[in-house]
Amino acid sequence: MKRRYILPIFLLIQIVILKIIQFFPECVERFYSNGIYVFISKFSRIALGKIPFSIGDCMYFILILFALKWFWNTRKSWKQEWKNYLLTVLSVLSVFYFFFHILWALNYYREPLFEKMTIERDYTDADLLAFTKKLIIKTNDIQSQITKNDSLKVAFPYSQNQVFAMNQNGYKNLSREYDFFSYSNLSVKKSLFSLPLTYMGFGGYLNPFTNEAQVNYLGPMYSFPMTTNHEMAHQMGYASESECNFIGFLSSIKNDNLYFQYSGYSMALRYCLGNWQVRNEKTLEQLLKTVHPGILKNYKESQDFWEQYQTPIETGFHAFYDRFLKINQQKDGMDSYSKFVNLMVNYYKVRPL
Repeated sequence: MKRRYILPIFLLIQIVILKIIQFFPECVERFYSNGIYVFISKFSRIALGKIPFSIGDCMYFILILFALKWFWNTRKSWKQEWKNYLLTVLSVLSVFYFFFHILWALNYYREPLFEKMTIERDYTDADLLAFTKKLIIKTNDIQSQITKNDSLKVAFPYSQNQVFAMNQNGYKNLSREYDFFSYSNLSVKKSLFSLPLTYMGFGGYLNPFTNEAQVNYLGPMYSFPMTTNHEMAHQMGYASESECNFIGFLSSIKNDNLYFQYSGYSMALRYCLGNWQVRNEKTLEQLLKTVHPGILKNYKESQDFWEQYQTPIETGFHAFYDRFLKINQQKDGMDSYSKFVNLMVNYYKVRPL
């Protein structure tokens, strides 16, 4: 066999293997997520965590430049050499596909969190209503404690670098209850691509090759701790967006700091209210009347920020990422972000909020 066919064929073999692996989540959980990945992620975070800028973003930038240069240099000979060039592209994809999965993405195939934490999956409108009302009371209370005025929005007093460090307190407290949420070796960076991320409608992402949590530093600060905790959950090996939202919420509200608790509760409440907007707008109107005006001003702050960056780019990228999630074991696609409401409602059925 000619050597140029080896990597493209290896890509096909990888795809077949992953189709088989999805039927063995217990094995992935035991041998990869709680085995190999623990050492890979710890090494990456120790090696890169102290570097103040994102190595992963720099790597992406260089690779994009190389790719553009290659396509430009070969543009005139594609008709004659299309087969060789196609094999080259498939070979590169094969290498990236391998490292993408071995360094992080096999976590897509691990056991679901609701099984790990014995949480039910389904809930009724009555369950959601009861939980939303409790969440409103809790969020109102924390907003009042911070501002001393129910009409003032929460102004965040900490820097983003302080948030990165202080978020560890929430995970430390959470890990006392669930040891599998233990976080160590901080490696969270402000993304060098924050402006493009904003146009694409995202608050952050995990670089699967360097295990750096990248956070969009341009957005409103009141939601920044929750967003950062979400990306830190990805670092811990949780690939599902709904699970990372849930873990990010738990670690935010377990933090000893009221501002971090507010970030978690207010973001969770926003997701619940969003669910009611889809389910029953009359119920939503009634619920909104009980939410402090200051909280609604924080929501308006966030809405105004994202609206100024809305373009067809965001729609196109969301469609692409929706498809990406569905391919990678998240059948709800982009909707999986809000599916963490299922986890919250059922988790707190038997626990006080």
